[in-house]
Amino acid sequence: MHKSEVARLREEIELQLESMQRGMYGLASGAARHAFIHARMDRICEYQHTLTDYIGEQDADQLVCSLYREIVG
Repeated sequence: MHKSEVARLREEIELQLESMQRGMYGLASGAARHAFIHARMDRICEYQHTLTDYIGEQDADQLVCSLYREIVG
């Protein structure tokens, strides 16, 4: 079960990062864009915190950073 939960959390993080990237380059501007991106970052932090229960803090940090570099650039 741990593997499937880790995979689910990874997928959720990927979705949030993709959404965040689209928000950075989308049509919204100013406060709306900032609020949208901030909400995605908050969710990523929640997922990352949950990941620490399964794979440890260091591995969760590395996973999120790796996904960020891969998706956002």
